[in-house]
Amino acid sequence: MYDLIVRNGTIVDGTGAAPWRGDVAIRGDRIVAVGAVTGPATREIDATGRLVTPGWVDIHTHYDGQITWASRLDPSSTLGATTVVVGNCGVGFAPVRESDHDTLIRLMEGVEDIPGAALHEGLSWQWESFGDYMDAVERLPHDIDVAVQVPHGALRVYVMGERGARREPATAEENERMRALTAEAIRDGALGFSTTRTMVHRTADGDLTPTVRAAREEMEAIARGLADAGSGVIQWVSDFQEMDEEFSLVRDLTRIAGQPLSFSMVQADVVPNQWRELTGRLEQAVAEGYPIKAQIAGRPVGLMLGLQGSVHPFISRPSYAAIQHLPLAEKVAAMRDPALRARLIAEAPLKDHPFVNSVAGAQHKMFRIGERVDYEPDPSTSIAAEAERLGVHPDELVYDALLEDEGRAFLFFPMHNYVEGDLGNVQAMIEHPDTLAGLSDGGAHVGAICDVSLPTFMLTHWCRDRTRGPLLDLATTVRQQTRDTAMAVGLHDRGVVAPGYLADLNVIDFETLELGRPYMVHDLPTGARRLMQKATGYVATIKSGEVIYRDGEPTDALPGKLIRGRQPAPAPSHEALAA
Repeated sequence: MYDLIVRNGTIVDGTGAAPWRGDVAIRGDRIVAVGAVTGPATREIDATGRLVTPGWVDIHTHYDGQITWASRLDPSSTLGATTVVVGNCGVGFAPVRESDHDTLIRLMEGVEDIPGAALHEGLSWQWESFGDYMDAVERLPHDIDVAVQVPHGALRVYVMGERGARREPATAEENERMRALTAEAIRDGALGFSTTRTMVHRTADGDLTPTVRAAREEMEAIARGLADAGSGVIQWVSDFQEMDEEFSLVRDLTRIAGQPLSFSMVQADVVPNQWRELTGRLEQAVAEGYPIKAQIAGRPVGLMLGLQGSVHPFISRPSYAAIQHLPLAEKVAAMRDPALRARLIAEAPLKDHPFVNSVAGAQHKMFRIGERVDYEPDPSTSIAAEAERLGVHPDELVYDALLEDEGRAFLFFPMHNYVEGDLGNVQAMIEHPDTLAGLSDGGAHVGAICDVSLPTFMLTHWCRDRTRGPLLDLATTVRQQTRDTAMAVGLHDRGVVAPGYLADLNVIDFETLELGRPYMVHDLPTGARRLMQKATGYVATIKSGEVIYRDGEPTDALPGKLIRGRQPAPAPSHEALAA
């Protein structure tokens, strides 16, 4: 007797093999047979005409706070993810002293655009050490599995206090303390260590992050902590402005730690060819035996510009300050006044908003959103192109577009990965053998970005709908966001539909799979906002043998667990071999 059989599906098994038709039998939390399965089961799911894939393994999310107060890791879990990795970009909430709670909240709020009020309300702070934090996460049941990483920002502030927050150099003794704490956390079950060195990441007060200029001696000491523990991965964010020095450090830390490293790679408008240089250096490092990968996003890193969100072109106009904090309905009513409209459009922006101003002046990268988001929009459909055809200033169109749907409308702004106005270069990144699917940022940038739907987009756009270039192979695309991501962080027990592996599955109606438009909800602690996105076409999502979502709706099952450290690949059972 099996607990569950998924019958007659088109199995895309996560290995890259061609899809084939068969059944998947589950007992407990494991797949026990794949193929033509005979025998009864307590439950069955008819997957005729549907894809059966592994659950998505998303290695770049920021649910560090949410996993301590919420059992559902939505929107990742509602969009087919069955495993997420948090603690990326060097920000998180442990280890921590009571005196530094606000420092870590301001850091997370600034770097990842998670409302500080929600974090203050939601975090219980029933921990100090990283092990304590993992224990707190483990006490709360979740819908999907979560793995955690040691964030450099929290580690540095814990060891150095205010000096660490002010980016002062660590002493030799402090470096050794960070080494010891890193090793301790890895031994306790942390999956790895993360850091950020980019000037873009700032605290809510506008200060650089504590780790941005951390010295080589500090980074080498932490790498030795991973070596001491004999496990872990390194997650790295950098501007790579000093390319020779920074990439040399990446190589050296990988060698010292003896563990894999992945770094974030996008095509930015200001350095449009840097990704090519990084790719070349990556190829050379891999050829020399370094276990290094680049995490890439399979579409533009997209801002959602709207009155409900964190960013839109009129935030930096002086007259907007008077209405900025009004409820949405009152704000919309005020902005419909022709006099205010004329004034806001005519005003020069305040100079202390450089990022907003750079966005506001780039109407050639602003696109209306129809029934769904076009993530590879034709430049001829931009607001700038539309304004030129109509003979009006583009800000007039932007202004009116933001007021649509009673102020709930958004404009899509492809911030990165769209220099040429198409996804040709992104395709080159996707197809490179040394890259990983990542950068969904689930749980982060909740007022401006909703890229958590990347795994679903990879199937709909790249494998079915794309018209502005070639399609990608479905089996390869599934492998890239299941087995490949799982193996990259040492989770060898998942990401494949085969006997012995965790029974983490998606049953997908590929023909109807579709992403909806992002929308704003206010369901974080204190009623704080966050962008959400739904999809149709997920018939069932199964985690550890339990159906956690059926046709987009949650069940009562919460089988998700805290993953402690690397997980070994399963050995096939006699039953599996016989099947």
